[in-house]
Amino acid sequence: MLHWLHLLQEEDQYQESKSPRSDSFHQFNESVRQIQELLDPFRTNENDSPSIGVPFFEFERISASTDGFSKANKLGEGGFGPVYKGTLPGGVQVAVKRLSINSGQGLEEFKNEVTLIAKLQHRNLVRLLGYCMKGNEKMLLYEYMPNKSLDAFIFDETQSSLLDWPKRFEIIMGICRGLIYLHQDSRLRIIHRDLKTSNILLDEDLNPKISDFGLAKIVNGKEVESNTKRIIGTYGYMAPEYALEGLFSVKSDVYSFGVVVLQIISGKKKHYQSDQGISLLNYAWQLWKEGRPLDLMEQVLLASYEPNELLKCIVIGLLCVQEDPDDRPNMSNVVTMLTSDISTFPEPKKPSFIARRYNTCYDHTSSSSYQPQTQTNVEVTISTIEGR
Repeated sequence: MLHWLHLLQEEDQYQESKSPRSDSFHQFNESVRQIQELLDPFRTNENDSPSIGVPFFEFERISASTDGFSKANKLGEGGFGPVYKGTLPGGVQVAVKRLSINSGQGLEEFKNEVTLIAKLQHRNLVRLLGYCMKGNEKMLLYEYMPNKSLDAFIFDETQSSLLDWPKRFEIIMGICRGLIYLHQDSRLRIIHRDLKTSNILLDEDLNPKISDFGLAKIVNGKEVESNTKRIIGTYGYMAPEYALEGLFSVKSDVYSFGVVVLQIISGKKKHYQSDQGISLLNYAWQLWKEGRPLDLMEQVLLASYEPNELLKCIVIGLLCVQEDPDDRPNMSNVVTMLTSDISTFPEPKKPSFIARRYNTCYDHTSSSSYQPQTQTNVEVTISTIEGR
């Protein structure tokens, strides 16, 4: 906290050193006006007033921190636009998300991220540190995650060995705590809608932080679910009721969490294909029915895994990806199960296996992930090929 107070003091000193001072003040006021216009439709009720809650940074300052948005400082690309590494005075490193001028999708994400994440504070959520608006330029500054994203570790043969079982179990617990905060402990009830390994960033100690709130939705009051005609997300992580009917709830996030857990255990991607040509969920289910669930474990974990913990996580993963949302546990129940005797667990039911009928899936790429990505903006066509 003191570190960031010092940073803000430096920012104030920088503003004072500029001449004329009125130009800087005018730019700040204009930025506030623009962002309030953007946020106005996002008021949760008529008594709300749009607020920012994070510091304003001048465009010139951000540009200098990224060396003019150089290729050397580019961390990745997402639906929002490019992400750059920036270094502020004093050596403070930040991740700068720069809205692509041609991205209508990115503008909606910008509104969502400023509205939501500025109001959220949790150790397992990435922190928004500031923003910038100048003309067509719109940028968000986040804490920099030196270890990039979870997928960079578990899907890489070299990096995966750096995550032993105790650390993977800690990561599962951390993601779980972050989701509990979003679903019930924050002042807003939030459904993330795009939880995946590339949206889970890792700090210097490999602690997980959920990122990318561009698709997140606020659920008001006691409302438990909502629906949409525009189905967007990432194939393989979308719950069947969302992919097929546009229905989403906290149980949609639970489904995505289950997929992530099985990936953390297996080191396999959602599109994993074995010699028999089956998906990760199908593979995990077959192993469970054959009485050898521990075979799902990535071999690099042999020297460090704890059998009871691993089995609990496999069962939890399968419970979270059950077809019926009512059969899935909520995240509070998941935390309880992680510290309970496995004999108290319900028996998992067969997951819903989902396949693309055509090669046209809207695969919303992460706007926070530090991995180079290719964005595909097409609509999803999904059909259930096996039921429970």
